[in-house]
Order: sequence, then structure tokens, then C-alpha cells
Amino acid sequence: MEYTCLGRSGLRISRLCLGTMNFGVHTEEAEAHRILDAALDLGINFVDTADLYGWPDQPGLTETIIGNWFAQGGGRRERTVLATKVFSDMGDWPNEGGLCALHIRRAVDASLRRLRTDHIDLYQMHHVDRHTPWDEIWQAMEVLVAQGKITYVGSSNFAGWHLAEAQEAARARHFLGLVSEQSLYNLLERTVELEVVPAARHYGIGLLPWSPLHSGLLGGVLREERQGIRRATARAAAALATRHAQIKEYEDFAAELGHEPGHVALAWLLANPAVTAPVVGPRTLGHLHSAVSALDVRLDQQALTRLDEIFPGHRPAPEAYAW
Repeated sequence: MEYTCLGRSGLRISRLCLGTMNFGVHTEEAEAHRILDAALDLGINFVDTADLYGWPDQPGLTETIIGNWFAQGGGRRERTVLATKVFSDMGDWPNEGGLCALHIRRAVDASLRRLRTDHIDLYQMHHVDRHTPWDEIWQAMEVLVAQGKITYVGSSNFAGWHLAEAQEAARARHFLGLVSEQSLYNLLERTVELEVVPAARHYGIGLLPWSPLHSGLLGGVLREERQGIRRATARAAAALATRHAQIKEYEDFAAELGHEPGHVALAWLLANPAVTAPVVGPRTLGHLHSAVSALDVRLDQQALTRLDEIFPGHRPAPEAYAW
């Protein structure tokens, strides 16, 4: 396994992050525990979850599953860099969502109980809160750091100017601020290249791409459909209807390279110096082992150029849309 620092922090994490959104929804608890154990055995030390996961029926279920895994002992918690998130509505009453100080205080305690631990290594804001001032948010996070309940703060689904606003507010308070941003980023969805990626690089914020295979579209979906292995998810099927020729060209190119399509998609992200660790969300042990195999794939400049031809990206703003 390869390791790198998370953003400008000294925290060392694996180049793949184990996402857990499927745990409890598509993956039973026993299988989830096997995946978590296998991830540690493979050297993956970075596990990402969220208080909302388990929705729509059981928000918090995924954190509970991970907490039950930690409770088995054997150094599981000590070997894990644990990341979770706060923002989503966890109830119908006022202040049960968002990033007001009251909700942050209550949400972190609830996550700690479900996760059966005394601290969270990376506490991520799951979305920007347009109603709460940054002084309130950072004051709440500073208190949690001082209490030892969290160690680092990250964001997810922020725009580039949100990253700048957050970091400048933190700088004014002499606070470390954000060390990571978790964004939708893959060969098919490259919007973050306009402003999020440049902002993250400028501020030393580690980029954690979620949905690196775009709901399976980049994982060989056409080949699997031909073989009768599976059908695309509803989200992927909608995109496939308009990008079928592009996906076919991509799968044909992966075959020319002699690699699995999903491995090429992950290797493309890993080749980007702005990317710290893609977040992979396996439903099975097989999916996990397949993702780890992508670490052995190296794409040369010719291959990277060809992928840009198939999936055109964005130059940074404003050059992307001005002279």
C-alpha cells in the first residue's frame, strides 16, 4: 500500500480511502466487517463514513456497524484513520441538521456513541451551510479539537470560493482550518477542475474524490451488461443513455491497455497530483480487492492524453471560459 499526507497536514493515509455508504443498505453487517478487516490487511488505514449513512430508513446505521467492528478490539480503532461527516438532517426538529454550533455539538456526540470511540480523526462538513457564519462554525470546531473529540476538519461538496472563504476565516482565528475536501470527481464528471481543484491546491487541501467510477459507469458497465452480470443503476443508466458511445470508446481503450476499466479510472485519479485518495465504496470483498489492484496500474502521458480526448476536461477558471 502507498501512503501520503492528507493535504498540508502530517497525517499519513493510504492512497485509497474505504468508503462505507453501502454498509447496512446494500452490504450486511457481517460482510461489512469482513471488508473492513480485509482493508486493514491490505494496508488501507483510512475509513470514511457519515452520520446520515443508512438512510433513508436508518440514518446512523453505518456508523453503528463500524462501531461494532471497533468493539471487537485487536487494534482495529488504533490502526484506523476515521472520518465521518456532519450536516444532514438527523430528525424533523429544528437544529437537527446544518452547521450551527448547537447541531455540531450534538451531532459529534451522537457519532461518537454510534462509532464507540472517544475521538474522530477527520470531521467533515458534508455540505456548505449558507445560513451559519464561519466564525460560529470554526468556534464550534475549535472547541471540539480542544476537547479531544476531533483532530482535523474537512469539507465535502464545497465550491472553490467556499474553500477560500473557509480558509481565510480560519486563518483570521489562527486555526488550521480545512485539511481535505471530498468532491464528486471522475473521468465523466470533471467540473471541479474549474475552481475546486485550483483552490484546494492553493490552500494545501487534500482532494478526496467520491464516486470515482461514477456509479459503475466507468467500471465496465457495457461489458457486464453484455455478459448478463448486472444492469446499470438508475443513476448510471440515465447517464449511459446519453454517453453510450463515449463509454464504449473508453472500454475499448482500456482493453487496448490490457487493464480493467475500473482500474484505469482509479489510476487516472491517482496520477493527478491534486488527488490525495479516491473514496472507493465496495459492496463486496471482491470489489475491494479489485480497487486495490488499481494501485499497480501506471498510465503514461500518451494514455492520459487519450483519456482527455475521450473525456474532455476543464482548464482552471477563468481561462476555461475567457481569454
